[in-house]
Amino acid sequence: MARHIYLQPHLSVEELERRYRRAADPVERSRWQLLWLLARGQTATAVAEMTGYSAYWIGQIAKRYNEHGPEGVADRRHQWLGGKPLLSEEQQEELRQALAGPVPDGGHWTPQAVAEWIGQRLGRPVRYQLGWDYLRRLKTR
Repeated sequence: MARHIYLQPHLSVEELERRYRRAADPVERSRWQLLWLLARGQTATAVAEMTGYSAYWIGQIAKRYNEHGPEGVADRRHQWLGGKPLLSEEQQEELRQALAGPVPDGGHWTPQAVAEWIGQRLGRPVRYQLGWDYLRRLKTR
């Protein structure tokens, strides 16, 4: 028999519904809906059947809500700004200046040539794709 997930009383059932109906972000809207349905007495299995989410994931959302309150419902992917750039600002400026001139061995700047230039500065080989990323990012400015 399916068990009910207990939610901490951070918000009332009415407030959970209000947040569900007013949420602008689709991910957060779905999470508020899951919590609202659980607070109304639905089991995780029943909520999973209604929403298409897995019972496990519903339990994870409920766990976050129980531990962190309403702040735990936020879509944390919006807070991730990506990793630190591989090249420092100074190295990027050096590469930008290099791209304005000829390739050291002649020819044109290609993703492979940029990757080799970066690899020499970092002291290790880097992938062709990284050369393409920096070529596109710095050559167009």
